[in-house]
Amino acid sequence: MKRIGILTAGGDTPALNATIEGAVERANKARVEVYGIIKGFSGLLNHEVPHVHLNPLFQKIPELDATMGGTILGASRDYVDGDDLETIARVAHRLKRLDIDGLICVGGDGTLNGMQPLSNFLPTVLAPKTIDNDLGLNYPDEPNEYAREPDAGPRGYRYKKRPNREFGLDEMVNYVTPGYATAVYVSSLSVQRIRTTAESHRRIAIIEVMGRDCGMIALGTAYGQPDVILVPESPVDPGPLVEKVISVLDVQKHAVICVSEGITDVDGDILGSKVATHDPAGNVQYTGAAEAVKRLLAEEIGDAYFTRQRRNESANAAIFVRKIGHTQRGGRPIQFDRFFGSQLGGKAVELLLDGYHNCVATLQSRDGGFQLDSMDANKLRDRWGVIHARPLPVAFYDPKRFQPSHQGVEYFRSMFTNALGAEDVECIRSIFDTGNLAHPYDSVNVHMHKRIRRLPPEG
Repeated sequence: MKRIGILTAGGDTPALNATIEGAVERANKARVEVYGIIKGFSGLLNHEVPHVHLNPLFQKIPELDATMGGTILGASRDYVDGDDLETIARVAHRLKRLDIDGLICVGGDGTLNGMQPLSNFLPTVLAPKTIDNDLGLNYPDEPNEYAREPDAGPRGYRYKKRPNREFGLDEMVNYVTPGYATAVYVSSLSVQRIRTTAESHRRIAIIEVMGRDCGMIALGTAYGQPDVILVPESPVDPGPLVEKVISVLDVQKHAVICVSEGITDVDGDILGSKVATHDPAGNVQYTGAAEAVKRLLAEEIGDAYFTRQRRNESANAAIFVRKIGHTQRGGRPIQFDRFFGSQLGGKAVELLLDGYHNCVATLQSRDGGFQLDSMDANKLRDRWGVIHARPLPVAFYDPKRFQPSHQGVEYFRSMFTNALGAEDVECIRSIFDTGNLAHPYDSVNVHMHKRIRRLPPEG
């Protein structure tokens, strides 16, 4: 293999450049060229296939910096439809014209679905990334636990999974995805900062974090010490929730609640947006979970509770909502993501060089540490060929305390004990670099644009 292509697809995460850098450094050692495809699958669907040579003379280009968030290659939500064989054939032909011998896609489950049709034409592998931490399996036989049930929706059915069986942390397939640790770090800091307002004004703060149908980010935000954590895998029962919130208010006069965007009620309906929209990868987009919890608490607790104690003029005024949003997946990656993102990028190159394809590079828990591994992508599919987002294991969450369980604490401990490096702390000083006042932002897109090359017209 002499030339490898690499692309970043789906939403941006803080660890993408680290993953690209790891792939390039490993390719340099093997004397393999790496071409970066601009804007993910959108670049492949473009007949010119805009691309950048990432390692001329087997040296990485200076724009490639593992400490920088986002992706120097750009990303998009476009995907290759597996049923559109004509388009897939055209994409494969374009890659052949570029003399690409193998392709690395950096992404999550949506990227994996887009990648797999191409694996019939050339070797392809996935280097995982997603802040949601929902790519992988809690245990190897988990895909067999899904069943189809009749549903009134447009498809006529929905998938339902049996509750997770008991499992050891070393059974998890792909223990954690690059980008997740930084998202938890940012969310935890946000909880701590927002609490000071709630505490000072004797109010309830409801903080919404990302994660879609997976509560991993919300549960990890326990590091910021919210009083209540709500996750999609545990339906919200108003009675116990209100009882918990009032007990917290009675003791400390304020409360902080962390809400995952995909939480549901006891009937399984989304608490936020009732009419879910979809992005091109088919991912449900949720809005309004925190607002829904605010309405629930305001109705159940009532104005009198707050006016009686002279804390606020109404329940509505006593409760405020904050959405952390894209901050969770932006900015500099912390040490854990930089290191393991880079390692998984290098592993993806090794998989191609060793003759594997339609394969996923994975990070496994071994003897208190981590080990690189891989798995056949088809092992993620259920009997209908569907790849499901990995759910937060119910054993990681204590629904009575609204906090991580003992096993949840152990899961996080191995990941975050040494997740921050000294350089992460030192880099905070750079925000007050006087040069920031005098010079405009120097966008990497400007420099990368000068490197972009395109396929000439055929004929």
